This record gives sequence, structure tokens and C-alpha cells, in this order.
Amino acid sequence: MRLHRILVSLAIIATLLVAVSPGQTAQPIYPIGTVSIDLTTVAAGIGATWGKGTLRFEGRTYPFSVRGLSLANVGVATASAVGNVYSLKRPSDFGGNYVAAGAGLTLAGGVGGLTMQNQKGVVINLYSVSQGLQLNIGPECFAINMR
Repeated sequence: MRLHRILVSLAIIATLLVAVSPGQTAQPIYPIGTVSIDLTTVAAGIGATWGKGTLRFEGRTYPFSVRGLSLANVGVATASAVGNVYSLKRPSDFGGNYVAAGAGLTLAGGVGGLTMQNQKGVVINLYSVSQGLQLNIGPECFAINMR
């Protein structure tokens, strides 16, 4: 029950951040699709992330792979994330390079949230549950490739 409350709170906060972020065009309030991602991160200063996921958009499912880098990151962790997708017009716009900024600490299991956007204006709000030991403070970059 406590985990559910945390995830709902993160969803509300992330949605508000996307909707009112300065310097960006206004984002729709309602998601146009959803994602689920499984990630692994290994880091000692600069971190490497890899994984795979699924986009659900307009009643169809699209698999994709994820590769990423992070700065000021230490530790090893795995994460399962789910999220909402905004400003997606066609599945081909989902792939690309995403940039995110945030900070977090995972100690034997934690909950986190992350908002990221690609060069085509697609926004993903992710909510994750992690296992392992990890500290990160800094920007993260992800490349999503459709399979």
C-alpha cells in the first residue's frame, strides 16, 4: 500500500513538471501511450545503462532497446520502470536520443521517477523500482532504438 502511494505521488508530480516546465511547449495532460522497461546500470563515475522495453501506442505493442550514459553515478542496480508517453504522433517518433536530469539514491530497493524528452518532442515520465546500491546526481542520456 505504501509503495502504491509513492508511485501515485510520483506520477502526479512528474505530470505536473511536464505540464508546467518553463522553456518547453505545453504538453498534453493525458498520456498518448505507455512504456515498460527493464534496465541494468553499472557505474563508477560514468555509468552505462542497457535494457529493453515495450511501447504501447494506439492498441499496438512495439519492442525497443535502450542504451544510456550517466554522470556522477556510482554503483550497480537493476530497475523495472513503467511510464506514460506524451506528444507521440507516430511510433517512429519514439526512437531517438532522450535527455533527463535528476538525482536519486537506491539502497537495497527504491522507488524513483524520471522525466525525459527526445529531439522530436516526445516526453516519457518513468516510475521505477530498483534493486541494488546506487547513487546518481546528474544528467542521464538514453538512446532508444525501435526493433
